[in-house]
Amino acid sequence: MSDLPRKAVTRTAKLAALPLGFAGRATWGLGKRIGGKSAEMVGRELQQRTADQLFKVLGELKGGAMKFGQALSVFESALPEEVAGPYRAALTKLQEAAPPMPTSTVHKVLAERLGEEWRELFLEFEEKPSAAASIGQVHRAVWHDGRNVAVKVQYPGAGEALLSDLSQLSRFARLLGPLIPGMDVKPLITELRDRVSEELDYELEAAAQREHAAEFADDPDVVVPDVVHQCDQVLVTEWIDGIPMADVIAEGTEEQRDRAGQLLARFLFSGPARTGLLHADPHPGNFRLLPPAGDEGESRLGVLDFGTVDRLPGGLPETIGESLRLTLEGDAETVYELLRTEGFVKESIDLDPDAVLEYLLPIIEPAEAEEFTFTRSWMRTQAARIADPRSPAHQLGKQLNLPPSYLLIHRVTLSTIGVLCQLNATVRLREELEEWLPGFLPEEFAHEEEPEAEAGAGAGA
Repeated sequence: MSDLPRKAVTRTAKLAALPLGFAGRATWGLGKRIGGKSAEMVGRELQQRTADQLFKVLGELKGGAMKFGQALSVFESALPEEVAGPYRAALTKLQEAAPPMPTSTVHKVLAERLGEEWRELFLEFEEKPSAAASIGQVHRAVWHDGRNVAVKVQYPGAGEALLSDLSQLSRFARLLGPLIPGMDVKPLITELRDRVSEELDYELEAAAQREHAAEFADDPDVVVPDVVHQCDQVLVTEWIDGIPMADVIAEGTEEQRDRAGQLLARFLFSGPARTGLLHADPHPGNFRLLPPAGDEGESRLGVLDFGTVDRLPGGLPETIGESLRLTLEGDAETVYELLRTEGFVKESIDLDPDAVLEYLLPIIEPAEAEEFTFTRSWMRTQAARIADPRSPAHQLGKQLNLPPSYLLIHRVTLSTIGVLCQLNATVRLREELEEWLPGFLPEEFAHEEEPEAEAGAGAGA
């Protein structure tokens, strides 16, 4: 296996092969149909070959190409089922694995960053990586104090590779767009590119992980491994065992999928409220379903990889909760004014408030019911409604604007919903919104317990 390809010309050639390959297989498919094979059979073969090449190229390149693949993989729920099937397996692979870098390269990085005697820091070190991601790979080891740890080693040249890949992919955005109907791929690639420097900085990642680990230290539902050691290109954290989320999606029981979905929703909304940080990379490779802490209790959610976070000192913006509540109440005029104030509707645009409400209601259906089952068919219905140029929703959606401050929140929310649909999970989403989302509850309900708390404090003084 070759090292991470760093030469721009080599990487560009591999990426350029993707759209060319898609076109070539389309021609191949036409020939097959002329030769007598059914269009349906040829279509399936075509999709499978395309999926195989997508994984092969993105996985080998790692870097930004693989990062894009991982981001794309959580949206496969939006694809029509006849297309989603062949892509699902290939894209899901990108959530958990990629071809590893050579052992000699790993040793070289560890020697440079931890010192020539780096092995003395570990009682054991597994040479074979347990996971390989977009900018680094993880090795299981035992730290010198006996703790089981995960050692994340950054690929040499990962920064240049990320930037190069994402620049090239943005040129192919139009060709890649049809993979996910209703989604504009170019802003996704631009936003991933903007986050590159943060994700490469293991010091920033360690700080974000330490904050989460401290806040969730005694949490019965969420487990965040603490940071053991950090330096440039190497991050050592506590090891956690559990079922990878991709496995829960593929073969988990109904109980496991529902529990994983509930905890994922809880972490999405409680994290910013508790830490002022939003975990901004919610693909299944970053989550594990862990057994209960003791003999009793329920499964817990293990959360990995804090390389990409959104800093939200006040938690999620109150406007999100307020506009969500008012939409459910049917207050079209107030919702419209809120959206205009926040920049979702530009001053130069004039829309019908009732039409905006009609556009939003199907999307926020999961927040209305006591519990909601997230399915791929529901996700596909939403995607098709917004993607169809003949649809009023499509015409209205084109006139809405996404302010830069909401871009990452929007992507994280969409990605999380994508994972919930992959899980086919039944989730009490409204319960989490009422608990953690500022503005979702009317003010009188949000503060109804405060007088009692103050009275109790006074009595104890």
